Amino acid sequence: MRTRDPQLRPLHLLCDALPRPDGGAVVNPAVRTDRAARGPLVIGLGSRDRGDDAVGPAVARTVAAEHPSIAVVEHEDPTALLDLWAGHTPVVVVDAACSGALAGTVHRLETGRTASQVGLGAWARSGHGSTHAIGLAEVVELGRVLGRLPERLVVVGVEAERFDHGAPLSPAVAAAIPAAARCICEALGTTRGEETSRVPR
Repeated sequence: MRTRDPQLRPLHLLCDALPRPDGGAVVNPAVRTDRAARGPLVIGLGSRDRGDDAVGPAVARTVAAEHPSIAVVEHEDPTALLDLWAGHTPVVVVDAACSGALAGTVHRLETGRTASQVGLGAWARSGHGSTHAIGLAEVVELGRVLGRLPERLVVVGVEAERFDHGAPLSPAVAAAIPAAARCICEALGTTRGEETSRVPR
């Protein structure tokens, strides 16, 4: 009940009054809640209501639907990654990218705890760069400095076209979702490789 108000509060406000501590959504129940012996993890990064920024979560949901044994989560804020991927390896983060390539181009870049610094300029200029003080590129290098990168980290990006609030995915980006999902599955089943890009046909 509210203070000085006999009216009952809605049950959902009592049962879920506070946001989840990580602020993200668990897409696939294969995600474990303990910190021990965690395996592969896919993180779909982006906001569902900002045009092509929604491609990360969309690709993550595709992977979860096709591969129920893979742990998958969604999150909007890159700053949460250091906690989300703790204890997991390999980790794949899928996100919108802005490198100047054709919309729908799928990029793949690999790094990790013991790897040398890599160029993530396409993610420094992605949709997160305009809405957050720190983006994916900065989080990766911060994790490297703090010793909090996964042993193997794969970044998969889909070249974006627009980030308008309330806009749907642009056609070229939506068409790239299956290719990005395949890229993630290949990354989880192969050894470390070089940076690659897939250009839409």
